[in-house]
Amino acid sequence: QVQLVESGGGLVQAGGSLRLSCVASGGTFRSYSMGWFRQAPGKEREFVAAISRTGGITYNTDSVKGRFTVSRDRAKPMVYLQMNTLQPEDTAMYYCNAIRFSVQYWGQGTRVTVSS
Repeated sequence: QVQLVESGGGLVQAGGSLRLSCVASGGTFRSYSMGWFRQAPGKEREFVAAISRTGGITYNTDSVKGRFTVSRDRAKPMVYLQMNTLQPEDTAMYYCNAIRFSVQYWGQGTRVTVSS
């Protein structure tokens, strides 16, 4: 059983930056590919970014390419989402995700609000 705890959300003005963190416990961190998802009010949860087990491959959804960067710590069981040039449409609850084969885990989320 893997537990994920996100942090780093908050209120920021458009054009600003935030760095989200996710710490994992209870499993072998390097066994899991990690990802970030978000859910805006009234909308379905959507994929934002993901990183492979070794950190060598990353994926971003088109709407955040060039603005968001996902990374994982080599020494600690942590994954990050650096978010730059934030826009009001980035406002959402952001969730950390760990996946290995068909098993996946979710954190409780951290809220990001971008004011215009």
